[in-house]
Amino acid sequence: MRHVMFICSGNYYRSRFAEAVFNHHALERGAKWRAFSRGLATHLVFGAGDLSMYTRFALMARDIPLDRTGERPTPVTLPDLEKATLAVALKEAEHRRMMREQFPEWEDRITYWHVHDLDAATPEEALPEIETRVLALLESLAQDDAARAAHA
Repeated sequence: MRHVMFICSGNYYRSRFAEAVFNHHALERGAKWRAFSRGLATHLVFGAGDLSMYTRFALMARDIPLDRTGERPTPVTLPDLEKATLAVALKEAEHRRMMREQFPEWEDRITYWHVHDLDAATPEEALPEIETRVLALLESLAQDDAARAAHA
């Protein structure tokens, strides 16, 4: 099994949505990939609950079980980075600096997307964008796996 780690600030909204969407579709497709998610500033969501209501409602609207996402905001650790075959931070302008400060040797090993948080985009804008990117990523990983199997 290979792993994708989705990273955002609080691990409360965007990365948890990406994790759930990825795992739901990976399981449906029989992919040998699973996602998990972490946050670089989970202290910012202390006391806010386990999962953003926007994420919860968006997953329910898509019939994606809530058990396809982690249980609560969890900070990024070095073992998480080492476990991940691929790590995706949801917004470069927000997360590259945090990666540089917390895990400088990993800053350039992360794939950075450009999905805004609530300060710059509504959930109706951001979550479908994440879903589109996650599905494209899943397709790309499936193609890479098929090409690898063909060459083996």
